[in-house]
Amino acid sequence: MNTKKEKTRQKFTKSAGGVVLNPEGEVLVVNQNGNSWSLPKGHIDEGEDVVTAAKREIYEESGINEVEYIDELGTYERYRIGKDGVGEDLSEIKSILIFLFRTKQTGLKPLDVTNPEARWVSKERVAGLLTHPKDKEFFKSIIGGI
Repeated sequence: MNTKKEKTRQKFTKSAGGVVLNPEGEVLVVNQNGNSWSLPKGHIDEGEDVVTAAKREIYEESGINEVEYIDELGTYERYRIGKDGVGEDLSEIKSILIFLFRTKQTGLKPLDVTNPEARWVSKERVAGLLTHPKDKEFFKSIIGGI
């Protein structure tokens, strides 16, 4: 009888992204896989600094390529969103570093097919739209400073 418990391997990843404000003070949110909403963010490529990674992810997920760096907003950890946007995928823990950016661009056209839609949303509505509870919690913690 085998009493050895199998350990699930957890992958630890680092991501960078941003709270992007347009001239009206609205916040950019992006749709992932057609079933969840988040701030634009993603993995940091080999040799890439975190601000460059955040800008690249914003561009890929929204089409916005002219952003002005304002400040670092903080880091938080969470599990990856589960399949179909439901629950959590416990196989991956993400450390997410978020920066504040401003842009004069308002037209949105995502390049990444896994992020089919992007929207400008009033600050007051962002937390209610974000899918992952940790994303909501983080945004609520920084909304007063943006």
